[in-house]
Amino acid sequence: MKKLALHGGSPIKLDSFPSWPVFDSREIDAAKSVIESGHWWRYSFGHGLDYHFKEGEDPSNVAQFQREFAAYQGVKYALACNNGTTALDILLKALDIGPGDEVIVPGYTYVAGVTCVLQVNAVPIFVDVDPNTYNIDPKKIEKAITDRTAAIVLCHFGGQMADMDAIMRIAKKYKIAVVEDAAHAHGSKWNGQGAGSIGDGGTFSFQNAKNMTSGEGGLISVKDPKLADRVESLSWSGRIKGRPWYEFHELGWNARMMEVQAALLRVQLTRLENQNETRRKNAAHLTKRLEQVEGIDPMVIDPRGSHYSVHIYMMRYRPENFNNLPRAKFLEALNAEGIPAFSGYTHPVYKNPMFLEKNFYKKGCPVNCGHYPKDIDYQSFAATCPVSERAAEYEAIWLEHKMFLGPQKDMDDIADAIIKIKENIHELQ
Repeated sequence: MKKLALHGGSPIKLDSFPSWPVFDSREIDAAKSVIESGHWWRYSFGHGLDYHFKEGEDPSNVAQFQREFAAYQGVKYALACNNGTTALDILLKALDIGPGDEVIVPGYTYVAGVTCVLQVNAVPIFVDVDPNTYNIDPKKIEKAITDRTAAIVLCHFGGQMADMDAIMRIAKKYKIAVVEDAAHAHGSKWNGQGAGSIGDGGTFSFQNAKNMTSGEGGLISVKDPKLADRVESLSWSGRIKGRPWYEFHELGWNARMMEVQAALLRVQLTRLENQNETRRKNAAHLTKRLEQVEGIDPMVIDPRGSHYSVHIYMMRYRPENFNNLPRAKFLEALNAEGIPAFSGYTHPVYKNPMFLEKNFYKKGCPVNCGHYPKDIDYQSFAATCPVSERAAEYEAIWLEHKMFLGPQKDMDDIADAIIKIKENIHELQ
């Protein structure tokens, strides 16, 4: 008689994992309050960027959320916008990254962490990730630096922070900017410092899958007050505080966050720390169970970044320990057991058609044009990014953060399902 659920056996998990987003009457009341107030827009209180509110007195939900998130995350300035992708675009322009510049990016990341470089007409240079964390590998960064390197855009992948000590040493040595893509890292800390507070700037996303959400939304964190002013100006179509509302000083974006989004996020922020603590405890328990399973390697958590968000729980699957069963077949069997795991990115960013065909701008920009005379074969990064290649092709397995908000039994179900598949691997051959 077959034991695996894929072949008619009883699945390990018969109940459901927690749903997402988590909300109750507080979010409903917050949204209702905005709707009933008639102030659906931050500046419907009668002031534009030339508003006359004193520091800390702006009554809008957007302004209050910015202050509350800055205090929670430990950042100096927090500036809300419409989504995390736009946040990256704005921050790079505010840092004066542009044509002719090279920007180092990880090979295994979400596309927005690379297209932000292209949006300012600069050139992304891919660097491999650490096999133990899937974060950008500092040992590979320095080898990729040239006299054109202007910045590093790193991602705190899955919520675990990159090695900020090593990265900041390199950045200081070569006088290059550091941008922290913290879309996964709400509440994450490195040696007690919040994500987005260590580099020159950071960005956050509040898209529906993130650890706190308003469906969409973004935020930019910076240290320097002049940079904060420029970020805000770029977010509001190039306006400048204190100048007339219809006066525009440079090319910018209309990237305003809605009042109802900010109202939802203010409530979501009150939930975040307790939720992240539950995620961390459950992740630690699952890791302890999986460490006993040969062929499943959970990501290694650096003690300097042990206070992390567990946005994605990642593990490395080694087919050779599962009779060379392809990852896709393993995932099919695992899902049949009631465990919704998936493979994440199916190829490194540089293997997307956009990069292989260099379908960026006309006239060859940003590569092989007047500001950047060289050409780049993005396919060639496969040779220098073997970890990114393995992760995408057959190694990485992802579990969503919402799965870690339930009881410890859920973690045991995950581990038991993996063990069950391994013990009955002959059924899948």
